[in-house]
Amino acid sequence: MIQLSPTQVDQLLALVGLLDKWNKAYNLTSVRDPKAMLTRHIMDSLVVSSHLQGQRFIDVGTGPGLPGLPLAIANPDKQFVLLDSLGKRIRFITQVCHELKLTNVTAVQSRVEDYHDEVGFDGVLSRAFASLSDMLQWCSHLPANHGKFYALKGIIPESEIAELSAEFALSKAIELYVPRLEGARHLVIIDQISH
Repeated sequence: MIQLSPTQVDQLLALVGLLDKWNKAYNLTSVRDPKAMLTRHIMDSLVVSSHLQGQRFIDVGTGPGLPGLPLAIANPDKQFVLLDSLGKRIRFITQVCHELKLTNVTAVQSRVEDYHDEVGFDGVLSRAFASLSDMLQWCSHLPANHGKFYALKGIIPESEIAELSAEFALSKAIELYVPRLEGARHLVIIDQISH
C-alpha cells in the first residue's frame, strides 16, 4: 500500500476541498460529494502509483487533474505534465499547484495531438480518456523509447486489447483494489514496439 506523509495527506484533503469549491462554479466533475471524491477520484488515482516506472509522466485528458495531481502529491520525486484542452480545467490545476506548492507539475492547455515534447515521457497516463486504440493513436508521439502507456480502466477491455495494432503490445493488465469503490478497476499497461 502507498505510504503518505502527514503533509501529503493534508495536500490530498486540500485538493478535495479545492475540487469541491471550484466544482460549484465550474462543473469540473459529476461527483458532488467530497467523501465520494476522496474514493472515486483520489484513491482511484493513487492505486496506480506503485506501478509507475520512470521519472517523467504525462496525464492526457487530465480533466481536473486526475490522476495526475494525486500522483504528483504522492510522488514528489517524479515530474508530471497535466494536459487538457479546456482552459477552466488548466486554470484549476494551476491554482491547486500554487496553493499546495506543488513544484513537480506543469499544466498545459492543448489538444494531445498538437502537444510535442523533445525528451519524451517514461509514462503516458489516461483515466476515462478514450478507447485504447484512440489513446495509442493520438499519443504515440509522446513516450520516450522505453516509455509505456498506462490506461486506467474499469473492466479489462478485452476487445480493445485484441484490436491493438502491431506496433503496440500488452505488457500487463493489473487488477486494482480501491477501498469502498464498487465495480472493477484495472490498470492496462501497453508497450510501444516501434516508434
